[in-house]
Amino acid sequence: MKMEHIRGDRKGFFRAVDGSVEAGLISYVDAEPDRMIIDHTEVAGHYSGEGVGKLLVVTLAEYARANSRKVIPLCSFARAVFDKMLGIRDVLVR
Repeated sequence: MKMEHIRGDRKGFFRAVDGSVEAGLISYVDAEPDRMIIDHTEVAGHYSGEGVGKLLVVTLAEYARANSRKVIPLCSFARAVFDKMLGIRDVLVR
């Protein structure tokens, strides 16, 4: 599974791509210079249950960590992943 990061002025997303098929995406909005708001996570139906959503959240968390950013997960799926995974909580806004 390949991850792609597409970034605009204040918005961006990570895309999970399997060959030429989009398996899922996670989108965010820049809130401040050092914060990202996750507003949506989506997984293609036939990839449901295969861990694609979790991989997207972890990829975004790794990006945030590498770029000294903090994350606000408004998306309920992303929030649930952060709740379950101790290893990525360091990037959450407290």
